[in-house]
Amino acid sequence: MRTTLAVAPMMDWTDRHCRFFHRQLTRRALLYTEMVVADAVIHGARERLLGFDDVEHPVALQLGGSDPQRLAEAAVIGEAFGYDEINLNVGCPSDRVQSGTFGACLMKTPVLVAECVAAMKVAVKIPVTVKCRIGVDDQDPETALDALADGVLAAGADALWVHARKAWLEGLSPKENRDVPPLDYPRVYRLKARKPNEFIGINGGIQSLDEVSEHLGHVDGAMLGRAAYHTPSVLAGIDTAFYGEPPTAFDYAALVDAMAAYAARHIEKGGRLGHVTRHMVGLFHGLPGTRRYRQILSTDATKPGAGPEVLKTAFAAIDFATADAEAA
Repeated sequence: MRTTLAVAPMMDWTDRHCRFFHRQLTRRALLYTEMVVADAVIHGARERLLGFDDVEHPVALQLGGSDPQRLAEAAVIGEAFGYDEINLNVGCPSDRVQSGTFGACLMKTPVLVAECVAAMKVAVKIPVTVKCRIGVDDQDPETALDALADGVLAAGADALWVHARKAWLEGLSPKENRDVPPLDYPRVYRLKARKPNEFIGINGGIQSLDEVSEHLGHVDGAMLGRAAYHTPSVLAGIDTAFYGEPPTAFDYAALVDAMAAYAARHIEKGGRLGHVTRHMVGLFHGLPGTRRYRQILSTDATKPGAGPEVLKTAFAAIDFATADAEAA
């Protein structure tokens, strides 16, 4: 059974600029798009919704929807764009998702989810996976998660990622749903024990690579969400810790060159520097110059006409000698 480390799909965060940045920090972790609604993939501006840089591989497209045939059609489009995996969202609790009868509310209809997976599996050759919660509202997580897992795995799902919290569709906001329902990691471990030959990954509240290691004693994969976004330097240790690559001091000069060149290409296409740099604000913590770095990215980089030189100025504020010493 393979081990996979991944950066979770996060609405409004894991766009193509975020993923390009994260790929500079880890060559091996699996990256996920934000959730894209199947109907939007079929009828919308596909390049804007689905376009990505080749460097992002391995990268998975997360779809939202509940109609098997539309999901299959969207999966075919995603495969043609070059994605390495199609993932079905059965975990998002937002109002937008509930009104469309997909996301976490699909935990209530495991048979339909299995039909969606089966349709996508027939339509594409790349892996089809599912990301879910342990249950919603008053569901018993013991029976709800088993029903969902049994259905989608029997339908051919290549992996099941489980956010180890319930989703409360009534009474909690999407933000509160990320923190208020208690984490129940042992529930996910029990699912893996019951499904020893299937890939079961875990997500929810994982803060460090040490915690990742603990989870991998029980499941096949771990997914970093907000920790990867707010403290992206955590990603720089993944390839050595979990993929056997030799330890090396991180090359910050190469990182700033890559991001500046990427930002320049984005600006040439009509974009703004802030679209790229908003994902980079949390890169440094506790190093001399961190406050100035954040100030530049939060103010100067967001101004109209700001160019890649602003990003280089921000990096120049950091004492990289100290960073290299800490990383060694």
